[in-house]
Amino acid sequence: MVDRLLIVSNRLPIALTKVRGSGWQAQPSPGGLVTALTPVLRRRRGLWFGWPGTSEGTGLDKPLAEASQDLGYALKAVPLSKTEINQYYLGFSNEIVWPLFHDFHSRCNFDPIYWKTYRAVNRRFAKAIEADAGREDYVWVHDYHLMLVARELRRLGVENRVGFFLHIPFPPLDIYLKLPWRAEIIEGLLEYDLIGFQTPRDRNNFLQCVQAMFKGFRVDTRRRVTAITIDGHETMIGNFPISIDFMDFARQAASKMVTEKASQLRQSLGNRHIILGVDRLDYSKGVPEKLRAFGYTLERFRDLREKITMVQILVPSREDILGYQILRTEIEDLANQINGKFARPGWTPIQHIFRTLGRSELLAYYRAADIALITPLKDGMNLVAKEYCAAKVDRDGVLILSEFAGAASQLHRNSLLVNPYDIEGIANAIRRGYHMSASERQLRMQRLRKSIARRNVFWWANSFIWAAANKGDEYLPISSESSSS
Repeated sequence: MVDRLLIVSNRLPIALTKVRGSGWQAQPSPGGLVTALTPVLRRRRGLWFGWPGTSEGTGLDKPLAEASQDLGYALKAVPLSKTEINQYYLGFSNEIVWPLFHDFHSRCNFDPIYWKTYRAVNRRFAKAIEADAGREDYVWVHDYHLMLVARELRRLGVENRVGFFLHIPFPPLDIYLKLPWRAEIIEGLLEYDLIGFQTPRDRNNFLQCVQAMFKGFRVDTRRRVTAITIDGHETMIGNFPISIDFMDFARQAASKMVTEKASQLRQSLGNRHIILGVDRLDYSKGVPEKLRAFGYTLERFRDLREKITMVQILVPSREDILGYQILRTEIEDLANQINGKFARPGWTPIQHIFRTLGRSELLAYYRAADIALITPLKDGMNLVAKEYCAAKVDRDGVLILSEFAGAASQLHRNSLLVNPYDIEGIANAIRRGYHMSASERQLRMQRLRKSIARRNVFWWANSFIWAAANKGDEYLPISSESSSS
């Protein structure tokens, strides 16, 4: 098995804030990745490498040391300048890779300076790893910001085993070929010993790109994880769907405070059927398309008017970028137009919330909602779908899910799958969900919860680490953190 684990991600698992008169303060960042990897890192005396979230490089040693002590593993900051943040993170990562890998190539800005800075920052991460890595340490790199780290480590002479997990989708060949640096990225990824994708579709897209762009390689599909050998180097490729801490969500959702808050929410909305959307502000989430589909539902199915209310929670993101400001305005205008057309005394069709909700408040909305409408245009996984199911401790609810969300690969049998571009199809799904019998709702939700509980976030981390240590013998245990749903 893996001895010491080194986690590498764009950001450290803490948020640093500067308090006047007190210097820097560090707060742990919530999230499934941190939850899953913290016990592993503690057990293996691990390290976590990442950008500390500020371009200021002074005065960070003390708060990072204190945070390391609280977390139970060491934090290693990789400093970035403002220029690097603009060109590597906002530029290459979020103006090229993010839109391209989500099939929005028209939104890409293929500025060559972004590529130059992206390579330099990946080299910076590799040098930081080289300085602290022992010979037997396993290096696990996360996400699209750092696809070249293994290549840079090899150039530095580092021979450690190195794995990579892509949290976002990998695009099909015809989309990927639009990337000017397509060969360099694939070559860099193939320097990893194990590459993990969210779904079989993502894995197959990657394999198709390799087959189309390179010659002289060998593919071995006899093991559970595919192996590609090029120039004597073997790279294992598998899909490992990320998940949530199911039991933690379920326990909190069943609390008295959340139960009471959910009841209050239902009463405040007239005890109507609540259709819930929870999305980060991003064009990949398909929120305008979702609102148009809801408006079409009210237009077409008059019997649903005044009987359903849509609550759309929009989590702020990248508010300083013009394109996201325009998107927010579009969403707000659509909600206002629909409300203006269909609202009646005592009933507003859409309740639009633009802010970040705390865990308890979000769980109350999950508990209160009769239907979750999760319709991204493209998503690596979409954990909101899994969170909603985990929170439905009464086992009563309907999940309407985009077929282009990674979660659909696991949850398709017991959710109502829709094409997020098909407003008529979404309207039909909403009507079906509204009229679904209690017995069917409960049976579907029970099966969804069981699936998520069995393959939770701990199962995900264990699966990847086991495959890394056992040469692709994919590990599919039922996590000890799971219990009956």
